[in-house]
Amino acid sequence: MRTEKDFFPGLVITVHDKMQQNYRYKLTCRPGRDFAADFAPELTPAQMLMRGVFEGHYLTDCQNEFPADWFIRARLSPNGPDITLNQFQVKSRLPLSVWREKGWIIGPDVRGWFQWYCRYYLGRRLPEIDSVQIKRWRAFKRHAAQVHKHCPPGCTQCRPRQRQALLQWAYNPDF
Repeated sequence: MRTEKDFFPGLVITVHDKMQQNYRYKLTCRPGRDFAADFAPELTPAQMLMRGVFEGHYLTDCQNEFPADWFIRARLSPNGPDITLNQFQVKSRLPLSVWREKGWIIGPDVRGWFQWYCRYYLGRRLPEIDSVQIKRWRAFKRHAAQVHKHCPPGCTQCRPRQRQALLQWAYNPDF
């Protein structure tokens, strides 16, 4: 069982899953370290998976690429999406087909932003793509401002779709 400690600068990871074959990338940073100055996610990929994201159906076929300890307490549904596995038990995502149509899938991260974040967190750096993805992450924070504006403090069931979406972008939705 590989843990985060088994991922280190210089390690080359080869991906073999349902959506990618023989994609290789090299880690240049230690996991969870050396992030861009304007990128400060509030949750790790493991924390997101544990709390319940993407209806439990994200990364179910590609766990070998990532540290096994990320999946120990993850809420997963390998047989299909299950909204009851989301922290807020609501659907808060668009289909991958919409992401493709809108041009939101960029570079080698064919599953979208969360896959990019998982690879970035592990230590892969692709400066041009990282810059775009970090800008998208920063822009998403506007949803936190809306939750703050419209929800009483401590009422975590107010605006559950926005809170679920925030969670899926590595923001802590529990204000």
